[in-house]
Amino acid sequence: MITVHHLNNSRSQRILWLLEELGLPYEVKRYQRDPNTNLAPPELKAINPLGKSPVIEDGALVLIESAAIIDYLIRRHGQGRLQPDPATATYDKYVQWLHFAEGSAMLPLMLNLYVGRLGEAGAPLHPRIESELANYLGYLNDMLADTPYLVGDELSGADIQMSFIGEIAKAQGKLQAYPNLAAWVQRFQARPAYRKAVEQGGEYAFAK
Repeated sequence: MITVHHLNNSRSQRILWLLEELGLPYEVKRYQRDPNTNLAPPELKAINPLGKSPVIEDGALVLIESAAIIDYLIRRHGQGRLQPDPATATYDKYVQWLHFAEGSAMLPLMLNLYVGRLGEAGAPLHPRIESELANYLGYLNDMLADTPYLVGDELSGADIQMSFIGEIAKAQGKLQAYPNLAAWVQRFQARPAYRKAVEQGGEYAFAK
């Protein structure tokens, strides 16, 4: 049985979604953020010394990092589902998206969140942050111009990994200028497996 150590309103929601798409049995161990600091509780450090989520246990294996978990679950348990044929160039694009989410796209979104809390003190940084957001969100919008999902007509692990980017951008009110990106978020959030994962995970503010 796969166990997901799940923190509310976190990246671990996409792991629950992946498991629902694959139809795999799993157990959820829930952790709640501190209402004052928004940080994970210290109990999470018992399974991941960094105190971060997602974390999965599969037998003796304990694995962290969303992209690594998505790759592992699809490779070990997917039976060819939710990823392109590894012998194709499409697979290389798929791997690109697995890394793009946290390697590139998440940084300006996180900076926008944290710098926004500084008020006037953060004002000098906003033009650069907005420029980077336009760069990355515009790129994503263009990549979704001709296909409903990131690597073609079918959902893949790339969409699941990148979903948190679209959801955070939506929560920050950044999707008005990016109709393809907005439609992609709406499309994946309407999937039955996504909705079931939200039920399983509990509170998830970004599903709205």
